[in-house]
Parts: sequence; C-alpha cells; structure tokens
Amino acid sequence: MAKAALALSTLLLISGCAQHSNGTASGAPDSGASTEQNQPHHQETDQWVGRWIGVEGLFLEISKDDSAGPGHYLLHMRYGLDADQSGTFEGQATAEGIRFNRGGGPQLLSAGDGEATGMKWLLEKEDCLVVATGEGYCRD
Repeated sequence: MAKAALALSTLLLISGCAQHSNGTASGAPDSGASTEQNQPHHQETDQWVGRWIGVEGLFLEISKDDSAGPGHYLLHMRYGLDADQSGTFEGQATAEGIRFNRGGGPQLLSAGDGEATGMKWLLEKEDCLVVATGEGYCRD
C-alpha cells in the first residue's frame, strides 16, 4: 500500500512539473511563437487577395482585414445559387489556408487546381481556391 501511494505521489509530481515547465503544454500559447508561426502563413495567403470566379455566377472576393491585423481577411462570397448563400465572413491564415466560419460551422479555404474543385467546368484551371469538393473558385 505504501509503495502504491509513493508511486502515485511521484507520478503526480512529475506530471505537474512537466505541465508547469512548458507553457504550450498547459494550453497557454506563447505569444512570440504564435506571431512567428503566423508570419509565413499570411505571406502566402496575402497573394490570394482579389477576385476568384466560380461557376454559374459564384465568386469569392478576398480582402485584408487591416483592423484585425496581419493574417486576417474578409471573404465576400456567393457560394450557392440560393439567395441566402452569400455573405461576408471573417477568415484567418493558417498553415493549411484560411479558416472561416460559415453556416454549417468551420470551413477551410485552401489552394488547389481545377481538378481539386471537383467541377468539370474548372477542370483545366491551375490557380484555384477550394472550400470543399464541389465548391471552388479559380483565376485565369
């Protein structure tokens, strides 16, 4: 019984020290590392600023959200044919692309080509942004 209590105490002490010594392990982000990690992401996604064309009148316009800071964007889009399938959404650069929330929850806008859009009308395009198969926007 004493050995079990000693082993448990040692385990708790070790796990407590490990969490305390590493701020990111405890869930508290390191502000310096966060800034450095976002820097390359927004440099890539800054190149996406402008108008992208989908099919049947669908479009995506990306602009920088200067009030929110580097790596933040406003996504003005018409993403469906129904009247309620358009709007402006706030996005943030990540390693994978631009994350934003729309209707059904979190979405990711990522770079791809016409084939990645899954739409035959965009198949030959090479410079595209894709939300999901069946929703993509391209530049000529």
